[in-house]
Amino acid sequence: MVVASPNLSKTGKLREIEIPIIDLSADRSEVSKLIVKACEEFGFFKVINHGVPHDVITRMEQQGYEFFAKPASRKQQAGPANPYGYGSKNIGLKGDIGEVEYLLLPTNPLSIDDNSKTISSTDPYKFSCAVRGYVEAVNKLAYEILELMAVGLEAPDPSVLSRLIRDGDSLLRFNHYPKVDGGATSPSCIGFGEHTDPQILTLLRSNDVDGLQISLDDGVWVPVNSHPVSAFCINVGDVLQVMTNGRFLSVRHRAMVNSYNSRMSMAYFSAPPLDATISCLPVLLTPQKPPLYRSFTWAEYKKATYSLRLGESRLNLFKARRDDDENSN
Repeated sequence: MVVASPNLSKTGKLREIEIPIIDLSADRSEVSKLIVKACEEFGFFKVINHGVPHDVITRMEQQGYEFFAKPASRKQQAGPANPYGYGSKNIGLKGDIGEVEYLLLPTNPLSIDDNSKTISSTDPYKFSCAVRGYVEAVNKLAYEILELMAVGLEAPDPSVLSRLIRDGDSLLRFNHYPKVDGGATSPSCIGFGEHTDPQILTLLRSNDVDGLQISLDDGVWVPVNSHPVSAFCINVGDVLQVMTNGRFLSVRHRAMVNSYNSRMSMAYFSAPPLDATISCLPVLLTPQKPPLYRSFTWAEYKKATYSLRLGESRLNLFKARRDDDENSN
């Protein structure tokens, strides 16, 4: 397993990094420590030997390629994305735009089967089987990673995080970034604008085309290369930052396009049920470290997500109020 450190410029700004690559087949206790360290320092890491079968990934990617290769009129029959379905250029309902087209799906089996009928009229069963197989495999991987995190945080119950995504409100999103003329220098090179992911954990697969960038320092964007192509890229979501009392970082990121290659990514967003209460893990609270955020339900946070622009900070709305703050008003 490889863990690389950031290279710093003379001003201390991040200039170039390699996010950690963690081998999940290695010693479990060591893997737990590396995952925790990566979440604290980067909010992102990659996993290899993750157990998701290659053929499951290949089938899902092929279905994605076939969908985006269809005429626009045919793709639009799977939408509009409000929020589920097909979307192009417009991201959400608050005016955000990007050089992207996407397909957003809920991941419960009945919804998968129902949506498959409009997404693939020629062979909805094949599409549904591909999605079901992929969702099952990546959800299993999400369980494993969340349990490794809990072990690394020394939580008494290793399932304290993973059980939250059982029967949850998880999503699968396909993003396709077509080649854009002048994309390497034009302002339109932004495919998906800067944001954090609101859910617990994101598991990302993309074809062998770079485009993902993260911001660990205000205003400094660092490319994340696509090597190794067999890896999943994992990142902390807002909910996990809350549950770890800010110890894990939900980092801003964005996707870029260029004029040379198109890029397709598949993001699985692990989320809790709508009525789940989100609060800091007790093991991470002390008198010196009270909760940074108030408790809320996933439904509350999801509503806030859709009410704001892509780049706005939702977590600021859920910060805990301190007695000294109240007394100063």
